[in-house]
Amino acid sequence: MSLTEKIPFLDLITPHQQLEPELTAVFHKVLRTAGFVGGPMVENFEREFAAFSDAKYCVALSSGTDAVRFALTAAGVQPGDIVITVPHTFIATTEAISQAGARPDFVDIDEQTYTMDVAKLREYLERECYVDRDTGRPYHRKYRAPVTAVVPVHIYGQCADMDPILELARRYNMIVVEDACQAHGAEYFSEKENRWKKAGSMGHAAAFSFYPGKNLGACGEAGAATTNSEAITRQMRMLRDHGQAKKYYHDIEGYNGRMDAVQAGILSVKLQHLADWNESRRERARKYNELFAAADANIILPKEPSRSKAVYHLFVVQVENREAVQAELAKQNIDTGIHYPVPLHLQKAYSNFGYGPGDFPVCENAAKRILSLPMFPGLTEADQVRVVEALVRSAQNTRRQDVLAV
Repeated sequence: MSLTEKIPFLDLITPHQQLEPELTAVFHKVLRTAGFVGGPMVENFEREFAAFSDAKYCVALSSGTDAVRFALTAAGVQPGDIVITVPHTFIATTEAISQAGARPDFVDIDEQTYTMDVAKLREYLERECYVDRDTGRPYHRKYRAPVTAVVPVHIYGQCADMDPILELARRYNMIVVEDACQAHGAEYFSEKENRWKKAGSMGHAAAFSFYPGKNLGACGEAGAATTNSEAITRQMRMLRDHGQAKKYYHDIEGYNGRMDAVQAGILSVKLQHLADWNESRRERARKYNELFAAADANIILPKEPSRSKAVYHLFVVQVENREAVQAELAKQNIDTGIHYPVPLHLQKAYSNFGYGPGDFPVCENAAKRILSLPMFPGLTEADQVRVVEALVRSAQNTRRQDVLAV
């Protein structure tokens, strides 16, 4: 790639070109069998993805949002409950909580990993709640409602610190649903169990998105939930299919949340390459860290603790004067992103919750500075060098301009 050619934020074209014969064979098979929804292709993908995630069961769904919603409902969250999550995530996390009939509430994030701050979770449970004698669950003093679940978000491809989260959940009799929508294949070392565990295998259930830009992406909308519980699996399968235990026999009122066979077949093809793609992302992350380490710039890099094997769905840095830096990179034909510029507690959609600036300072500070750099398996080292040099130069220039302005 030349010094003037665009460096995309994400390349969705090349891998599909490379896999085109296998992907088109999926479509031809569906046409020949007319098995458009459900059926063997979907069941095959469920088995494969459950095995990949070290979970007993997988329920293929129409989106990651449905995966969070159905997982919460199937695990026992009731209308009127409170579900704790973080304000630094895509709104689908809280939409799913609301759609399950619960109220989302927040704790701040860790300033290095951007995942749930366990100390803040503990503080929330101890200071804002009391323990209900009958259920053993926390009851929120202000909202006068039970806190029944927590949704830790494995953000940017890195697992939240699950051991202490799960311990708090056990102590307070809470449900844990992992939002693993950005963490296909990410791993967490559990000191309690003295072994590595996959995202999607640790909570009562977990949600995955297969939106096209994910590490494992469909050619359209798709999602899945994993769990080790047969009862939760059975409930989610009914929820996704209008509450049917079998055709035309509706045990509950459900939804239309099914995955179509074409997407399942495509995902099965891509799943065979996911481990290699994830390792390529990890190599690109190592190269970014190496290049930035040699540069003199006020840039905060992602933190990957020793307990984590991140899969770098995104490579997110922090810079001063983010908008100016991003604009300068765009002039140099380098695409970047921002994930996410407005914390959820400050979104207009949640203005009735009564939150304001300063309520979650770590999240708010990060939201002003975060910048997502190009990250995908086919990213070349030469392009990374160009990205780093341009970013360092832009950061230094904007900092110098600030000094002159003073």
